[in-house]
Amino acid sequence: MTEKEKSHAGILYQPGDPELVADRDVTIQKLYEYNKIHPLDRDAKKAAIKGILGSTGENCVVEQPLFCTYGYNTTVGDNFFLNVNCKLMDSGKITIGNNVFIAPNVCIITEEHAMDVEQRIKGLEYTYPVNIGDNVWISTGALIL
Repeated sequence: MTEKEKSHAGILYQPGDPELVADRDVTIQKLYEYNKIHPLDRDAKKAAIKGILGSTGENCVVEQPLFCTYGYNTTVGDNFFLNVNCKLMDSGKITIGNNVFIAPNVCIITEEHAMDVEQRIKGLEYTYPVNIGDNVWISTGALIL
């Protein structure tokens, strides 16, 4: 089982695995380019976000700046709005339904460091999926684990 497969299965995994590091590096580059797009160039932003997130529904708006770990582990439904300075720590799956509005400075976090000190020293982590249903509004500064 690969480290990526372990992470999706909720098994302790090594985030320093070369495949995962390479995936994060690709996402870092995509986010760098996305966050440099002029804020009023909505078409360019829409096209770029489709190349970052795993899937997007119709009428998806993501304001800048955005940070995510992988991007491809996050899927969003129709009529989705993500306000400024949000962080999607998507080492695990983040699934967001339709008609969801997320206010500024929200963090959605799927990973957790190992509780056992020896495992933590080795850098091992767990991931847990985050599922957000339909017709949800998440207020400013919320932290979702």
